[in-house]
Amino acid sequence: MHDRHTRRFGLGTATCLVMGNIIGGGIFLLPASVAPFGTVSLVAFGVLTIGAVALALVFGRLAERHPDTGGPYVYAREAFGDFAGFLSAWSYWTMTWVSNAALAVAAVGYVHVLVPGHASAGTDLLVALAALWLPALANFAGTRYVGAVQMVSTILKFVPLLFIAVVGLFFFDPHNLGPFHAGHGSALGGMSAAAAILLYSYVGVESAAMSAGEVRDPERNVGRATVLGTVGAAVVYLLGTLAVFGTVAHTKLVNSTAPFSDAVNAMFGGHWGGTLVAGAAVVSIIGALNGWTLMSAQSPYAAAKDGLFPAPFLIKRRGVPTVGVLAAVVLASALTVINYFLGTGGVFQILVLITTFSATVPYLLAAGAQVYFLLTGRRDRVRPARFARDLTLALAAFGFTFWLVAGAGYAAIYQGVLFLFAGILVYAWMAARRTTRQAPTAGPAAPGADHTDDQEPARLAG
Repeated sequence: MHDRHTRRFGLGTATCLVMGNIIGGGIFLLPASVAPFGTVSLVAFGVLTIGAVALALVFGRLAERHPDTGGPYVYAREAFGDFAGFLSAWSYWTMTWVSNAALAVAAVGYVHVLVPGHASAGTDLLVALAALWLPALANFAGTRYVGAVQMVSTILKFVPLLFIAVVGLFFFDPHNLGPFHAGHGSALGGMSAAAAILLYSYVGVESAAMSAGEVRDPERNVGRATVLGTVGAAVVYLLGTLAVFGTVAHTKLVNSTAPFSDAVNAMFGGHWGGTLVAGAAVVSIIGALNGWTLMSAQSPYAAAKDGLFPAPFLIKRRGVPTVGVLAAVVLASALTVINYFLGTGGVFQILVLITTFSATVPYLLAAGAQVYFLLTGRRDRVRPARFARDLTLALAAFGFTFWLVAGAGYAAIYQGVLFLFAGILVYAWMAARRTTRQAPTAGPAAPGADHTDDQEPARLAG
């Protein structure tokens, strides 16, 4: 039966989903974050962009092979089995709802610029919760509304950012750039240090693959949307950072708390740039939350179909896994309340660090899955040139993701691994339940019968 609230994503909407999830609120502080390293950070950004595009191409190739909702989870399970698939789904799910809480907290700061006044913890909490629940309501309304919000929000944030990036080039002054390498040590060390900050700018390239089941003609459109969305985000990132570097003096940029606002003020004068950029930032974050809320439900939905996540995550209304959305928004809300009222900022920071590592686990498994599929496939049916190209891309994507892990830092890896291992208990519980359901019901055993022989086939089948 046709549901007017359900609509499969076309190429444009899928591209906006990718671009909107990649571009969150971080871009508005990004130029100031990497300015202390000098313009070598632009070189680091270029290298990272190549790695991100390679990863995007790999996801496109994997989606051609397995055009199903769940993306990285599906690929990992098909290649390496249930446990690897579960680890991918668990890590991705963790990353989504914790990062949603962080995005909501970030939105509060920009709302203060738009609506100045005396803020309180209670007011800030209400704003953060509204930032979480409004996108969740759009998701509950169905994929048609998710796509509409994503399309509008992506345009509203992409256009002003691109405007600043392009117009800023006309005001570009090379004297503002500062030194090529502003820190201590070698330029290569400076590039690596800048890359550690920039590494997670491209988290979200998998968004179209994650929702492949909701994309029209996924074998064709997922790959295109992934590449187009990644390249579009890269254009905004690179040109925007370059424009800010060239319009704001380096000595001022390293201490800036609103680099894009400073760039607008430098180009046109006045102080209205802060309001403009704050508005774009709020729209950007709400759009990102809209897309990430959907992503938070897709991975557990796919895992639940295979009995690796609790069955309620299978409940789907209007094309959206509603229980997954509800679980994610409730968990993110609880974490936000902890941040504001219990004063345990250290706990919040630790969980945010976990997301930086958790995002890389599905990427590594997906890139590894592509290598596995290529090496175990029928090479006689694949042209040698295409095989070599796909294998090179898969290895580049794996190397890029490995760099992401290294750049996360020891604290993020340590905390992330602990949280990842905690999921083993959930896997054990779900595996035990599934084995129990699959075990045949045996009749009363004959006197003296060997129970071990009767139970062995059931154990092996499980």
